[in-house]
Amino acid sequence: MGSMSWRLGTLAGIAVYMHPTFLLLLVFVGWQHWLLGKTVAAVVGGVVFMTALFGCVVLHELGHALTARRYGIRTKDITLLPIGGVARLERMPSDPIQELWVALAGPAVNVVIASALYAWLWTTSGFTPIEEVSVVQGPFLERLMMVNAFLVGFNLLPAFPMDGGRVVRALLATRMEYTRATQVAAALGQSMAFLFGFLGLTSGNPFLIFIALFVWVGAAQEASVVQIKSALGGIPVSRAMITEFHTLSPGEPLSRAVELLLSGTQQDFPVMSDGQIVGVLTLRDLQTALGRQGETVAVGEVMRRDVPVVDPHDMMETVFQTLQTTGARIGAVVRDGRVVGLVTPDNVGEFVMVQSSLAAHLGRREGAGPGAPH
Repeated sequence: MGSMSWRLGTLAGIAVYMHPTFLLLLVFVGWQHWLLGKTVAAVVGGVVFMTALFGCVVLHELGHALTARRYGIRTKDITLLPIGGVARLERMPSDPIQELWVALAGPAVNVVIASALYAWLWTTSGFTPIEEVSVVQGPFLERLMMVNAFLVGFNLLPAFPMDGGRVVRALLATRMEYTRATQVAAALGQSMAFLFGFLGLTSGNPFLIFIALFVWVGAAQEASVVQIKSALGGIPVSRAMITEFHTLSPGEPLSRAVELLLSGTQQDFPVMSDGQIVGVLTLRDLQTALGRQGETVAVGEVMRRDVPVVDPHDMMETVFQTLQTTGARIGAVVRDGRVVGLVTPDNVGEFVMVQSSLAAHLGRREGAGPGAPH
Protein backbone atom coordinates (compact mmCIF):
# COMPACT_ATOMS: atom_id res chain seq x y z
CA MET A 1 0.00 0.00 0.00
CA GLY A 2 1.20 3.52 -0.73
CA SER A 3 2.92 5.54 1.99
CA MET A 4 0.02 8.04 1.91
CA SER A 5 -2.20 5.54 3.74
CA TRP A 6 -2.12 4.76 7.45
CA ARG A 7 -2.15 1.21 8.71
CA LEU A 8 -4.96 0.52 11.17
CA GLY A 9 -4.16 -3.10 11.91
CA THR A 10 -4.63 -6.61 10.57
CA LEU A 11 -7.84 -8.57 10.08
CA ALA A 12 -7.76 -12.28 9.18
CA GLY A 13 -4.11 -11.84 8.23
CA ILE A 14 -4.90 -8.93 5.86
CA ALA A 15 -3.50 -5.45 6.49
CA VAL A 16 -6.18 -2.73 6.79
CA TYR A 17 -5.28 0.86 5.83
CA MET A 18 -7.05 4.20 5.94
CA HIS A 19 -6.41 6.86 3.31
CA PRO A 20 -6.05 10.40 4.77
CA THR A 21 -8.97 11.59 2.66
CA PHE A 22 -11.21 9.38 4.82
CA LEU A 23 -10.69 11.96 7.59
CA LEU A 24 -12.24 14.59 5.32
CA LEU A 25 -15.40 12.50 5.19
CA LEU A 26 -15.48 12.24 8.99
CA VAL A 27 -15.06 16.03 9.24
CA PHE A 28 -17.88 16.55 6.72
CA VAL A 29 -20.20 14.18 8.58
CA GLY A 30 -19.36 15.83 11.89
CA TRP A 31 -20.15 19.24 10.41
CA GLN A 32 -23.51 18.04 9.04
CA HIS A 33 -24.46 16.73 12.47
CA TRP A 34 -23.36 20.00 14.06
CA LEU A 35 -25.65 21.92 11.71
CA LEU A 36 -28.47 19.54 12.62
CA GLY A 37 -28.05 19.43 16.41
CA LYS A 38 -25.64 22.25 17.31
CA THR A 39 -24.17 20.04 20.07
CA VAL A 40 -20.91 18.18 20.58
CA ALA A 41 -22.94 15.04 21.32
CA ALA A 42 -24.51 15.26 17.85
CA VAL A 43 -21.07 15.57 16.22
CA VAL A 44 -19.68 12.63 18.19
CA GLY A 45 -22.75 10.57 17.32
CA GLY A 46 -22.28 11.30 13.62
CA VAL A 47 -18.61 10.34 13.65
CA VAL A 48 -19.37 7.15 15.61
CA PHE A 49 -22.06 6.24 13.06
CA MET A 50 -19.68 6.75 10.13
CA THR A 51 -17.04 4.68 11.91
CA ALA A 52 -19.57 1.86 12.38
CA LEU A 53 -20.59 2.18 8.74
CA PHE A 54 -17.04 1.82 7.52
CA GLY A 55 -16.62 -1.13 9.85
CA CYS A 56 -19.38 -2.70 7.76
CA VAL A 57 -17.47 -1.71 4.61
CA VAL A 58 -14.34 -3.46 5.92
CA LEU A 59 -16.41 -6.59 6.57
CA HIS A 60 -17.80 -6.28 3.01
CA GLU A 61 -14.26 -6.24 1.59
CA LEU A 62 -13.26 -9.07 3.94
CA GLY A 63 -16.05 -11.13 2.37
CA HIS A 64 -14.38 -10.70 -1.02
CA ALA A 65 -10.96 -11.46 0.43
CA LEU A 66 -11.87 -14.63 2.31
CA THR A 67 -13.82 -16.01 -0.65
CA ALA A 68 -10.86 -15.30 -2.94
CA ARG A 69 -8.62 -17.05 -0.40
CA ARG A 70 -10.71 -20.22 -0.84
CA TYR A 71 -9.61 -20.20 -4.48
CA GLY A 72 -5.94 -19.67 -3.64
CA ILE A 73 -5.94 -15.92 -4.32
CA ARG A 74 -4.20 -13.70 -1.77
CA THR A 75 -5.41 -10.22 -0.81
CA LYS A 76 -2.63 -7.65 -0.51
CA ASP A 77 -4.57 -5.23 1.71
CA ILE A 78 -7.86 -3.45 2.36
CA THR A 79 -7.99 0.36 2.22
CA LEU A 80 -10.71 2.69 3.49
CA LEU A 81 -11.54 5.53 1.08
CA PRO A 82 -14.31 8.18 1.20
CA ILE A 83 -16.12 6.24 -1.55
CA GLY A 84 -15.95 2.95 0.36
CA GLY A 85 -13.37 0.20 0.65
CA VAL A 86 -10.99 -1.47 -1.77
CA ALA A 87 -9.64 -5.01 -1.35
CA ARG A 88 -6.59 -5.44 -3.57
CA LEU A 89 -6.60 -9.03 -4.78
CA GLU A 90 -3.46 -10.41 -6.39
CA ARG A 91 -5.64 -11.35 -9.34
CA MET A 92 -9.23 -12.10 -10.24
CA PRO A 93 -10.18 -15.79 -10.61
CA SER A 94 -9.83 -17.13 -14.14
CA ASP A 95 -12.93 -19.32 -13.66
CA PRO A 96 -16.09 -17.19 -14.23
CA ILE A 97 -18.03 -19.09 -11.56
CA GLN A 98 -15.30 -18.39 -9.00
CA GLU A 99 -15.31 -14.71 -9.96
CA LEU A 100 -19.09 -14.71 -9.53
CA TRP A 101 -18.83 -16.00 -5.94
CA VAL A 102 -16.00 -13.59 -5.08
CA ALA A 103 -18.04 -10.67 -6.42
CA LEU A 104 -21.23 -11.70 -4.57
CA ALA A 105 -19.46 -12.36 -1.26
CA GLY A 106 -19.13 -8.66 -0.39
CA PRO A 107 -22.80 -7.69 -0.81
CA ALA A 108 -23.75 -10.95 0.93
CA VAL A 109 -21.99 -9.67 4.07
CA ASN A 110 -24.11 -6.50 4.00
CA VAL A 111 -27.25 -8.65 3.54
CA VAL A 112 -26.32 -10.59 6.68
CA ILE A 113 -25.65 -7.39 8.67
CA ALA A 114 -28.90 -5.75 7.53
CA SER A 115 -30.89 -8.93 8.24
CA ALA A 116 -29.41 -9.29 11.72
CA LEU A 117 -30.22 -5.65 12.55
CA TYR A 118 -33.75 -6.05 11.17
CA ALA A 119 -34.30 -9.16 13.31
CA TRP A 120 -33.06 -7.34 16.42
CA LEU A 121 -35.23 -4.27 15.79
CA TRP A 122 -38.27 -6.45 15.04
CA THR A 123 -37.72 -8.49 18.22
CA THR A 124 -37.32 -5.39 20.40
CA SER A 125 -40.05 -3.39 18.62
CA GLY A 126 -37.44 -0.72 17.98
CA PHE A 127 -38.63 0.50 14.56
CA THR A 128 -39.17 4.19 13.83
CA PRO A 129 -41.39 5.28 10.88
CA ILE A 130 -39.23 5.20 7.76
CA GLU A 131 -40.02 8.82 6.85
CA GLU A 132 -38.36 9.96 10.10
CA VAL A 133 -35.07 8.17 9.38
CA SER A 134 -32.15 9.44 7.29
CA VAL A 135 -28.38 9.10 7.29
CA VAL A 136 -28.03 11.94 9.82
CA GLN A 137 -31.09 11.38 12.02
CA GLY A 138 -33.05 8.53 13.53
CA PRO A 139 -32.17 5.52 15.73
CA PHE A 140 -28.55 4.38 15.33
CA LEU A 141 -29.24 0.71 14.53
CA GLU A 142 -32.09 1.45 12.12
CA ARG A 143 -29.91 3.91 10.20
CA LEU A 144 -27.12 1.33 10.07
CA MET A 145 -29.57 -1.30 8.77
CA MET A 146 -30.85 1.04 6.04
CA VAL A 147 -27.36 2.02 4.91
CA ASN A 148 -26.31 -1.64 4.68
CA ALA A 149 -29.37 -2.31 2.53
CA PHE A 150 -28.37 0.64 0.35
CA LEU A 151 -24.83 -0.75 0.04
CA VAL A 152 -26.24 -4.03 -1.26
CA GLY A 153 -28.22 -2.27 -3.97
CA PHE A 154 -25.44 0.17 -4.88
CA ASN A 155 -22.73 -2.49 -5.11
CA LEU A 156 -24.92 -4.73 -7.27
CA LEU A 157 -25.40 -2.06 -9.94
CA PRO A 158 -24.29 -3.77 -13.18
CA ALA A 159 -21.32 -1.46 -13.74
CA PHE A 160 -17.59 -1.67 -13.15
CA PRO A 161 -15.95 -1.14 -10.72
CA MET A 162 -18.92 -2.15 -8.56
CA ASP A 163 -19.44 -5.81 -7.70
CA GLY A 164 -22.46 -5.96 -10.00
CA GLY A 165 -20.22 -5.27 -12.99
CA ARG A 166 -18.09 -8.28 -12.11
CA VAL A 167 -21.22 -10.39 -11.64
CA VAL A 168 -22.40 -9.44 -15.14
CA ARG A 169 -18.96 -10.15 -16.60
CA ALA A 170 -18.80 -13.55 -14.87
CA LEU A 171 -22.25 -14.55 -16.16
CA LEU A 172 -21.42 -13.40 -19.70
CA ALA A 173 -18.07 -15.21 -19.56
CA THR A 174 -19.87 -18.53 -19.13
CA ARG A 175 -21.31 -18.00 -22.63
CA MET A 176 -18.66 -15.99 -24.49
CA GLU A 177 -14.93 -15.26 -24.57
CA TYR A 178 -13.67 -13.44 -21.44
CA THR A 179 -12.36 -10.33 -23.23
CA ARG A 180 -15.64 -9.93 -25.13
CA ALA A 181 -17.60 -10.42 -21.89
CA THR A 182 -15.54 -7.66 -20.27
CA GLN A 183 -16.15 -5.29 -23.20
CA VAL A 184 -19.90 -5.87 -23.03
CA ALA A 185 -19.99 -5.40 -19.24
CA ALA A 186 -17.83 -2.26 -19.53
CA ALA A 187 -20.11 -0.81 -22.23
CA LEU A 188 -23.11 -1.46 -19.98
CA GLY A 189 -21.33 0.26 -17.10
CA GLN A 190 -20.48 3.31 -19.18
CA SER A 191 -24.09 3.53 -20.37
CA MET A 192 -25.15 3.65 -16.73
CA ALA A 193 -22.47 6.26 -16.04
CA PHE A 194 -23.90 8.41 -18.85
CA LEU A 195 -27.38 8.06 -17.31
CA PHE A 196 -26.08 8.99 -13.83
CA GLY A 197 -24.26 12.00 -15.28
CA PHE A 198 -27.36 13.17 -17.16
CA LEU A 199 -29.56 12.84 -14.06
CA GLY A 200 -26.91 14.57 -11.95
CA LEU A 201 -26.69 17.54 -14.34
CA THR A 202 -30.46 17.93 -14.77
CA SER A 203 -31.18 17.61 -11.05
CA GLY A 204 -28.15 19.56 -9.86
CA ASN A 205 -26.97 16.58 -7.78
CA PRO A 206 -23.14 16.61 -7.57
CA PHE A 207 -23.08 13.17 -5.94
CA LEU A 208 -24.62 11.56 -9.05
CA ILE A 209 -22.06 13.34 -11.24
CA PHE A 210 -19.25 12.01 -9.01
CA ILE A 211 -20.65 8.48 -9.25
CA ALA A 212 -20.91 8.85 -13.04
CA LEU A 213 -17.22 9.76 -13.33
CA PHE A 214 -16.24 6.97 -10.93
CA VAL A 215 -18.16 4.35 -12.93
CA TRP A 216 -17.01 5.66 -16.34
CA VAL A 217 -13.32 5.57 -15.39
CA GLY A 218 -13.64 2.20 -13.63
CA ALA A 219 -15.32 0.58 -16.64
CA ALA A 220 -12.70 1.96 -19.04
CA GLN A 221 -9.83 0.77 -16.84
CA GLU A 222 -11.25 -2.74 -16.48
CA ALA A 223 -11.74 -3.08 -20.24
CA SER A 224 -8.22 -1.76 -20.89
CA VAL A 225 -6.53 -4.15 -18.46
CA VAL A 226 -8.34 -7.20 -19.83
CA GLN A 227 -7.57 -6.16 -23.41
CA ILE A 228 -3.87 -5.85 -22.53
CA LYS A 229 -3.86 -9.31 -20.93
CA SER A 230 -5.54 -10.74 -24.00
CA ALA A 231 -2.98 -9.15 -26.33
CA LEU A 232 -0.15 -10.56 -24.22
CA GLY A 233 -1.52 -14.10 -24.04
CA GLY A 234 0.91 -16.80 -25.23
CA ILE A 235 3.77 -14.34 -25.89
CA PRO A 236 7.10 -15.02 -24.12
CA VAL A 237 9.01 -12.22 -22.39
CA SER A 238 11.92 -12.66 -24.79
CA ARG A 239 9.80 -11.20 -27.62
CA ALA A 240 8.90 -7.99 -25.81
CA MET A 241 11.76 -7.21 -23.41
CA ILE A 242 14.12 -4.25 -23.71
CA THR A 243 17.53 -5.61 -24.75
CA GLU A 244 19.55 -2.38 -24.97
CA PHE A 245 19.96 -0.79 -21.55
CA HIS A 246 22.47 0.69 -19.13
CA THR A 247 23.20 -0.57 -15.62
CA LEU A 248 24.58 1.07 -12.48
CA SER A 249 26.65 -0.24 -9.58
CA PRO A 250 25.78 0.42 -5.92
CA GLY A 251 28.90 2.53 -5.36
CA GLU A 252 28.36 4.94 -8.24
CA PRO A 253 27.06 8.45 -7.45
CA LEU A 254 23.64 9.60 -8.60
CA SER A 255 25.38 11.96 -11.01
CA ARG A 256 26.14 8.89 -13.16
CA ALA A 257 22.42 8.05 -13.28
CA VAL A 258 21.66 11.66 -14.26
CA GLU A 259 24.24 11.41 -17.05
CA LEU A 260 22.66 8.23 -18.44
CA LEU A 261 19.15 9.63 -18.04
CA LEU A 262 19.93 12.75 -20.05
CA SER A 263 21.86 10.91 -22.76
CA GLY A 264 19.08 8.49 -23.73
CA THR A 265 15.49 7.37 -23.23
CA GLN A 266 16.02 4.96 -20.30
CA GLN A 267 14.41 6.12 -17.05
CA ASP A 268 14.84 3.16 -14.69
CA PHE A 269 18.20 1.43 -14.16
CA PRO A 270 19.04 -2.04 -12.85
CA VAL A 271 21.79 -1.99 -10.23
CA MET A 272 24.39 -4.75 -10.60
CA SER A 273 27.07 -6.07 -8.24
CA ASP A 274 29.43 -8.94 -9.15
CA GLY A 275 27.24 -9.78 -12.13
CA GLN A 276 24.10 -10.11 -10.01
CA ILE A 277 21.14 -7.75 -9.89
CA VAL A 278 20.83 -6.26 -6.40
CA GLY A 279 18.33 -3.48 -6.95
CA VAL A 280 16.78 -0.90 -9.24
CA LEU A 281 16.96 2.89 -9.37
CA THR A 282 13.68 4.32 -10.64
CA LEU A 283 13.19 7.80 -12.04
CA ARG A 284 10.92 8.75 -9.15
CA ASP A 285 13.45 7.63 -6.53
CA LEU A 286 16.21 9.44 -8.42
CA GLN A 287 14.22 12.69 -8.43
CA THR A 288 13.41 12.40 -4.72
CA ALA A 289 17.04 11.64 -3.76
CA LEU A 290 18.43 14.50 -5.86
CA GLY A 291 16.10 16.94 -4.11
CA ARG A 292 16.94 15.69 -0.62
CA GLN A 293 20.54 14.47 -0.79
CA GLY A 294 22.12 15.82 -3.97
CA GLU A 295 23.91 13.96 -6.76
CA THR A 296 26.92 12.76 -4.78
CA VAL A 297 25.03 10.15 -2.75
CA ALA A 298 25.68 6.52 -3.75
CA VAL A 299 23.15 4.63 -5.85
CA GLY A 300 23.11 1.81 -3.27
CA GLU A 301 21.65 4.15 -0.64
CA VAL A 302 18.69 5.08 -2.83
CA MET A 303 17.89 1.98 -4.91
CA ARG A 304 14.98 -0.36 -4.33
CA ARG A 305 15.97 -3.92 -3.52
CA ASP A 306 12.67 -5.68 -4.30
CA VAL A 307 13.07 -6.22 -8.04
CA PRO A 308 10.76 -8.72 -9.77
CA VAL A 309 12.94 -11.25 -11.59
CA VAL A 310 11.50 -13.21 -14.53
CA ASP A 311 12.72 -15.77 -17.03
CA PRO A 312 12.85 -15.04 -20.79
CA HIS A 313 10.45 -17.96 -21.33
CA ASP A 314 7.82 -16.63 -18.91
CA MET A 315 4.60 -15.45 -20.52
CA MET A 316 4.10 -11.68 -20.85
CA GLU A 317 0.61 -11.94 -19.37
CA THR A 318 2.07 -13.32 -16.13
CA VAL A 319 4.80 -10.68 -16.02
CA PHE A 320 2.26 -7.90 -16.61
CA GLN A 321 0.21 -9.25 -13.70
CA THR A 322 3.35 -9.26 -11.52
CA LEU A 323 4.15 -5.65 -12.35
CA GLN A 324 0.55 -4.69 -11.59
CA THR A 325 0.27 -6.42 -8.24
CA THR A 326 3.70 -5.35 -6.96
CA GLY A 327 3.53 -1.82 -8.32
CA ALA A 328 7.07 -2.29 -9.67
CA ARG A 329 8.33 0.09 -12.32
CA ILE A 330 10.77 -2.43 -13.75
CA GLY A 331 11.25 -6.21 -13.98
CA ALA A 332 14.61 -7.84 -14.67
CA VAL A 333 14.77 -10.66 -17.23
CA VAL A 334 17.49 -13.06 -16.05
CA ARG A 335 19.01 -16.03 -17.87
CA ASP A 336 21.75 -18.13 -16.19
CA GLY A 337 22.21 -15.48 -13.52
CA ARG A 338 22.76 -12.68 -16.06
CA VAL A 339 20.36 -9.81 -16.80
CA VAL A 340 19.50 -10.07 -20.51
CA GLY A 341 16.56 -7.67 -20.65
CA LEU A 342 14.15 -5.36 -18.86
CA VAL A 343 10.36 -5.17 -18.77
CA THR A 344 8.52 -1.99 -17.74
CA PRO A 345 4.85 -0.96 -17.81
CA ASP A 346 5.65 1.52 -20.61
CA ASN A 347 7.43 -1.21 -22.55
CA VAL A 348 4.39 -3.50 -22.15
CA GLY A 349 2.07 -0.73 -23.33
CA GLU A 350 4.20 -0.08 -26.42
CA PHE A 351 4.28 -3.79 -27.25
CA VAL A 352 0.48 -4.03 -26.96
CA MET A 353 0.12 -0.97 -29.21
CA VAL A 354 2.30 -2.58 -31.88
CA GLN A 355 0.45 -5.91 -31.60
CA SER A 356 -2.94 -4.15 -31.90
CA SER A 357 -1.79 -2.23 -34.98
CA LEU A 358 -0.50 -5.39 -36.63
CA ALA A 359 -3.74 -7.21 -35.82
CA ALA A 360 -5.76 -4.36 -37.34
CA HIS A 361 -3.61 -4.47 -40.49
CA LEU A 362 -4.05 -8.24 -40.74
CA GLY A 363 -7.80 -7.87 -40.29
CA ARG A 364 -7.99 -5.35 -43.14
CA ARG A 365 -5.98 -7.64 -45.43
CA GLU A 366 -8.24 -10.60 -44.67
CA GLY A 367 -11.33 -8.44 -45.14
CA ALA A 368 -10.09 -7.28 -48.55
CA GLY A 369 -10.49 -10.82 -49.95
CA PRO A 370 -8.15 -12.72 -52.25
CA GLY A 371 -8.95 -10.68 -55.35
CA ALA A 372 -9.15 -7.22 -53.79
CA PRO A 373 -6.25 -4.78 -53.91
CA HIS A 374 -4.28 -4.38 -50.66
